[in-house]
Amino acid sequence: MIGVLDYGVGNLFSLKASLKAVGAEVMVSSDQKALKNCDRLILPGVGAFGDASARLQEGNFVPFLQNWAKEKPLLGICLGMQLLFEESEEFGLHKGLGLLPGSVRRMNASEEAGLKLPQMGWNRLEISKESPLLPKECQGEYMYFVHSFAAEDCDDCLLATTDYGLPVTAFVGKGRVFGAQFHPEKSGEAGLKLLERFANWKE
Repeated sequence: MIGVLDYGVGNLFSLKASLKAVGAEVMVSSDQKALKNCDRLILPGVGAFGDASARLQEGNFVPFLQNWAKEKPLLGICLGMQLLFEESEEFGLHKGLGLLPGSVRRMNASEEAGLKLPQMGWNRLEISKESPLLPKECQGEYMYFVHSFAAEDCDDCLLATTDYGLPVTAFVGKGRVFGAQFHPEKSGEAGLKLLERFANWKE
């Protein structure tokens, strides 16, 4: 059973549909007691870091997630991935969950090179380090991105980048905690396979 944390920030319908498409049982809930019965958890997220962080704090989800990561697999998606880090500079300095080392900062994109923010659309993965969710055969796969901020200073957990004028953090992981800057639920067959690997991964 995969739990999807509903804290009022995230595109839950398409994520739930994608997980069901790969044969996973899914529970979308904000009830911590109910989610504790799940085998693994997904932290989704769209919008601004500060707003999402505040919702996690208001719902008392911060200690829940920090404790979860000590025992069971956790996958953050898009803004959910950024929340795994120590802090973000999006519209002020905001504290993250501190589950992964690094900070989230505004991307450098050259409009002269035709690169605008947000990065929106398909971009290919460059595997930095093979992992259970992104093995070496995923090299060059295209995933769907929508973001203006990205994780930096995260070499200890960097698993894949994508090129947007400069290398941009695309996928991270350490221990049982993983994060995808892209949206696997919007990334076609390649994204579905990643979700399937997460659903079936055994430590």
